[in-house]
Amino acid sequence: MIGWLGDGYLWVKAAHVAIVFFWIAGLFALPRYLIYMHSTKPGSVEEAQWTSRCNRLRNIILTPALILSWIFGLSLAFNIGFSGNLWLHWKIGIVVLLSIYHMWMVRLGKKMSLGQRPVAEKTLRIANEAPALATIAIVIFVIVRPF
Repeated sequence: MIGWLGDGYLWVKAAHVAIVFFWIAGLFALPRYLIYMHSTKPGSVEEAQWTSRCNRLRNIILTPALILSWIFGLSLAFNIGFSGNLWLHWKIGIVVLLSIYHMWMVRLGKKMSLGQRPVAEKTLRIANEAPALATIAIVIFVIVRPF
């Protein structure tokens, strides 16, 4: 295998794909948790339980998976090079948007755990579709490489 990763390329690629699965799974779960939290009474025991679940999801799965996805993904990107790989630029652009979505959801969860409800439940339900759309686009760019 060419590039600075050498024979480790496939191992890094496998780790990247596995970690991305965890990150996307967490991004599917967090908005759903927030939808359930939205209907609870601020300050209630039920809200505290959803806050605890969101915190564990964020600290154990989401944030570590985000960081590792970027580390492994950028390692792969630098290994193959950016020149002539327009599909890679598009993929990274979508991952940047997904990372911003991740930060928005985390911030929203923190606000909701304080009893605030800054967005409507319907907004959360619509936002819950973003990881699916991003995943479809990323898979197309990586497998089909339309550019």
